[in-house]
Amino acid sequence: MAEKNQGKQNVPSPKGFGPRGGGPVGAPVEKAKDFKGTLKQFFNYLGGYKIALAIVLIAAVASTIFTIWGPKILSKAITELFNGLVEKYQGTGSINFDKIGSILLFMLGIYAISSIFSFIQGWIMSTITQKISYRMRRDISEKIDRMPMSYFESRPIGDVLSRITNDVDTLGQSLNQSVTQLITSICTIVGVLIMMLTISPLMTLIAMAILPISAGLIAIVVKLSQKYFRTQQEYLGVINGQVEETISGHNIVRLFNDEANSSKVFREKNEILFDSAWKSQFLSGLMQPLMNFVGNLGYVGVAISGGILAFNGTITVGDIQAFIQYVRSFTQPISQLAQVSNLLQSMVAAAERVFEFLNESEEAQNVENAVKLDHVEGVVDFEHVAFGYSEDKIVIHDFNSHVEAGQTVAIVGPTGAGKTTMVKLLMRFYDVNNGAIKVDGHDIREFNRADLRQNIGMVLQDTWLFKGTIMENIRYGRLEATDEEVYAAAKAAHVHHFIQTLPGGYQMALNEDSSNISQGQKQLLTIARAILADKPILILDEATSSVDTRTEGLIQEAMNNLMKGRTSFVIAHRLSTIKDADKILVMNHGDIIEQGTHQELLKKAGFYANLYNSQFEEVGDDSVA
Repeated sequence: MAEKNQGKQNVPSPKGFGPRGGGPVGAPVEKAKDFKGTLKQFFNYLGGYKIALAIVLIAAVASTIFTIWGPKILSKAITELFNGLVEKYQGTGSINFDKIGSILLFMLGIYAISSIFSFIQGWIMSTITQKISYRMRRDISEKIDRMPMSYFESRPIGDVLSRITNDVDTLGQSLNQSVTQLITSICTIVGVLIMMLTISPLMTLIAMAILPISAGLIAIVVKLSQKYFRTQQEYLGVINGQVEETISGHNIVRLFNDEANSSKVFREKNEILFDSAWKSQFLSGLMQPLMNFVGNLGYVGVAISGGILAFNGTITVGDIQAFIQYVRSFTQPISQLAQVSNLLQSMVAAAERVFEFLNESEEAQNVENAVKLDHVEGVVDFEHVAFGYSEDKIVIHDFNSHVEAGQTVAIVGPTGAGKTTMVKLLMRFYDVNNGAIKVDGHDIREFNRADLRQNIGMVLQDTWLFKGTIMENIRYGRLEATDEEVYAAAKAAHVHHFIQTLPGGYQMALNEDSSNISQGQKQLLTIARAILADKPILILDEATSSVDTRTEGLIQEAMNNLMKGRTSFVIAHRLSTIKDADKILVMNHGDIIEQGTHQELLKKAGFYANLYNSQFEEVGDDSVA
């Protein structure tokens, strides 16, 4: 989802047309699948902010009313000035500047009050939107900790990240703009229409005659431009994807001499993007001059009819000026309402995705009368364990094994045999369908998940280090550890000397992808982290699969230090690394087909022996098999 969103950028709207963020006329807007339901859920989510929103509503209405009142007051000053000029010209009087001054001062006070109300509603609304965005991010973050592992394994990570970043930001910005704009636009339209009718129903009718023309022009532009906007958005994503792919795989492109073809494909797609972008922007840019032209026709009609009415004494000169101001004020909120509609659609669509995530089913974190052991020995029993990621696809059929405290158990087998699945079940990333897994005689489902995982350490094939110093990354295993304990863990993992040779030593900062150290060094750091954590049960999942033979030897020695005195489960493809295991479980198609020590399994000349001998034959050296 995040990658898809790269190409869907808002194209700036023509200058002066609509509020910020609405996008140009004709640009397609993502719509919610259940607009009313999501809007209702979002309103319920606001909770204690409803009173504050009511104050925003009142302040916005009050600000709009005072703003609308201004031209009517100004018309009195203009009428007074015009009458004074006529009387002065006729020699029957003079201009009453005191009265004009008092009218203008009163009008200044009206606009000042309007500004105060506008400031109040803007300040409260900004506070509400930021607090709602904060609350949503917090709720999503807390929700992630309660979500089952199956959710994240079945969806791209970018989808969850997009909900936390893009969707929450879109929701906050759209809410801040759309609510106040919607209120002020509706109030302006109603209030201005009332004021226009009080001045002259005939002039109001003439001014309203431009609305069907404007609506027709908007419909035509939208119909013509929308297909080009869609093409523009599509090819923005296509081009961004190709550029990212070409840059990321630049070595491969050069290796296969594909520069000319890549450039040709880019030019073709870029031409399509240019054509669609030019047409969409041109058609969208036509809207403002067309609307101005139609609006000016309306002003001409109002001016002519107003002049006739003023000549006949039906209205005053000041009323004509006020009416023209109201006409200008009337057309702008109509355009803004179209933009607000887009903002609301975007806001509700973003809220829908956020609520979809927040409404996902959670896994139970705590159980009643939970088992909590002061000291875990590390005895693990697998009793007739059966499991499937779905009911119709069982991957573990009947897994049975008893592991004594401190034993090292290796789990081997071909890809897809169920090795990693058993580790996930032990960690309670998933719960068994049938049977039980017990730690020190207690079913792991009787533990709170956090209490169970406090006793299990892991070193994975995919090393994960955080952006920060090496000291911070090792200490992540036990945050309260002293510097001396960190040094001791690093020495046990055979990484202390290497760290000392780095610029900054333990205070050297790793970048976001830890690319400033090698894969083997990353692995040793994760082992040091696990040693520092000092858990009674340990899981090692393919910890040496992606390093060279020399580094593998260091890692193997570090892992031997790590496994001392701990119940260890080792998943390995390189069978030479688990020859000293107390027990080897050979898995295939979700079942244990053989178990025993290395020598016992070789004597059986079965599945394990065939696996081991095939590796020995391929490598030709038992020491590095």
